[in-house]
Amino acid sequence: MLKIGDVINLETSDGNGERLKCKLVERKGNQLYIDYPINAITGRSAYLMLGTELIASFVNKDHNAFRFQTEVTGRVKQNIPMISITYPGDNMLIRIQRREFVRVDTSVDVAIHPKQDEFQPIIAVTTDISAGGSAILLPKSTKLKQGQEIVVWFSLPFQNESIEYIKLNARIIRFIPENELFLKAPLQFLEIDDATQQTLIRFCFQQQIQLRRKGLITE
Repeated sequence: MLKIGDVINLETSDGNGERLKCKLVERKGNQLYIDYPINAITGRSAYLMLGTELIASFVNKDHNAFRFQTEVTGRVKQNIPMISITYPGDNMLIRIQRREFVRVDTSVDVAIHPKQDEFQPIIAVTTDISAGGSAILLPKSTKLKQGQEIVVWFSLPFQNESIEYIKLNARIIRFIPENELFLKAPLQFLEIDDATQQTLIRFCFQQQIQLRRKGLITE
């Protein structure tokens, strides 16, 4: 299920909300050897004490997400410094459904392009976004159709004032009347690679932190 080079996301289980990411460097039986994790928000290396319990998650080659409990068991110095963590086995993995990706309400600029030449590119904004999909506002006069596949460019502003641009294939799930002028169109992302999905997860997490600080969400 896991292969060398896969990105693994780590979440501390002590409730402080720290999110880390690392890569699988080596595997021996039920021991995984990862490079030193970095904080997904600050980009700094994280120090993990032996015995630290974590919740790990990853996306496999079929774009399915899984979660498992793990524990830090040691440190190894070879060509690169590594940390060893436990792996419960493929049969103990918990499948993460798409709806479990954090969805945040945020306005992000998007450019909608056709898969071929069926319409002219459209500029729009999101109403929400997650690592599995998004919803965009479109004028009621739109010629786009339910079930249509489109190409969407997202402009994601991060807290360090950088902007990352990602390109995704998406399918229009349906249209929902928003007001007199606009329709809301929920989108499902298609064929998303792990790096892009991790970028979206990082962006959504930062947005969630900002909303908590503003008191707009409490959970």
